[in-house]
Amino acid sequence: MTSDAQPEATPDETYDVIVIGGGPVGENAADRASRTGLSVALVEAELVGGECSYWACMPSKTLLRPGAVRAEARGVPGVTVGDDLDVAAVLARRDQMVSDWDDSGQVSWVQGAGLTLVRGLGRIVGPRLVEVVAEEPDADPDDLPRTRRLAARHAVIVATGSVPVLPDVPGLADANPWTSREATAVEDVPESLAIVGGGVVATEMAVAFADLGARVTVLSRGSLLGRTEPWAGEAVAASLRELGVDVRLGVATEAVEPLPDGGVRLVLAAAGPADGGDAPDLSPVTAERVLVATGRVPRTQDLGVDSVGLAPGRALEVDDTMLVQGLGSDAGTGWLYAAGDVTGRVATTHQGKYQGRVAGDVVAARFGDPDADGAPTAGERPPAVGSRPEPWSRFAATADAVASPQVVFTRPEVAAVGHTEASARDAGLDVRVVRYDLANVAGSSVRSADYAGSAQLVVDAAREVVVGATFVGPDAAEMLHAATIAVVGEVPLRRLWHAVPSYPTVSEVWLRLLEEYGL
Repeated sequence: MTSDAQPEATPDETYDVIVIGGGPVGENAADRASRTGLSVALVEAELVGGECSYWACMPSKTLLRPGAVRAEARGVPGVTVGDDLDVAAVLARRDQMVSDWDDSGQVSWVQGAGLTLVRGLGRIVGPRLVEVVAEEPDADPDDLPRTRRLAARHAVIVATGSVPVLPDVPGLADANPWTSREATAVEDVPESLAIVGGGVVATEMAVAFADLGARVTVLSRGSLLGRTEPWAGEAVAASLRELGVDVRLGVATEAVEPLPDGGVRLVLAAAGPADGGDAPDLSPVTAERVLVATGRVPRTQDLGVDSVGLAPGRALEVDDTMLVQGLGSDAGTGWLYAAGDVTGRVATTHQGKYQGRVAGDVVAARFGDPDADGAPTAGERPPAVGSRPEPWSRFAATADAVASPQVVFTRPEVAAVGHTEASARDAGLDVRVVRYDLANVAGSSVRSADYAGSAQLVVDAAREVVVGATFVGPDAAEMLHAATIAVVGEVPLRRLWHAVPSYPTVSEVWLRLLEEYGL
């Protein structure tokens, strides 16, 4: 705080640790932080369980599953499958998976874990101080909003996630565009849907809404899934077109215009080459609804980080213990931690939960009872504030840099971990790349008569260890964890050759890949 700052008000409540954000990341951080006897408050403005539980991972994968099952069944001779999904049943199943947007089950877990739930929007107002503003529907409107000031004896952990980016396109904001929230919570499937973007949300929702009967157009400035191997994005683009999706690459949305029937007209401009270097299709697109899926940014705009010398609207830079860096000179040190999307490191729920576990373990060990159940042993102590943690210890998010897995639940699925070929070469690694057609593995022909897919390993040739892997095909996600273990464990290929895959499974591709390498 600055020297002329007003005296701080007396806090209403004091806890050892305050976690801002009650999604999966915050829940993990709070749970782990409490394991050495620390009192923990979990602050959440919306539904406990967060974006993933109600508007992202769980509902989106539920919407995608029926179409995937139908496609797989069609590939098995002797199975008769209808053409249309029961849309009402699909949406009802989605409602069930999100508990009808009721978080009482998650609240019960929080209470059972010994955590204190504080409802409201949490905002940092000074070192170890959090102000929570809560609007309570059943209270007297004259009493709203109600503000509580919480103090942390030891640490504050930020897990506020990210928010969608809305491009500055004329007419777009007036078109009432969807983000991923509206798409995954859809009640009435539109007749037509234009999707602006080419990443994970864009491609997954293109599949889901095509399955549900909508006419879908995808408008991407570049290739699809640009952070994966190029051939993976090409496979997804080809599959979308087979589903009847109009995929346009190399286009930018220049303007959005309203139509008399309530729909929209999207005016396009060239942003780059389309497939094969051809000129992109710039004819206008009309649709009943438009979904914007052009990325997300860390949610720090309304977090109050400026009160401790940080810039709002930017990611919170952390070290591998998840300790926030760059606090103001009078904000103190060693008390502010962050995990998940808000750090700008890796934007996946599972990696955020991993970071949350690291942050919680560090806080529990630094400030909790060293003799409590669940406390680290003497040899597991976290490093002193400001020093580097031992890689691969429970107090370091080492995997963020080298082994972050991600699955895109399109058809085909895309599952990848670690480096792509390009990123490995950019990192200065001397790599060999081996690739194998999954259709040539015996297990694939058992699964489906028309199974199609591919697998690739990126190998550090100097050490002969896997540093990256990509799988594209039906249920490719189920093959990813083996690759993640190989990358994290830095298993030598000559040892990996002795990990015998079961027959006949698609995982036999591991043997074929090693043979392609020359073992």
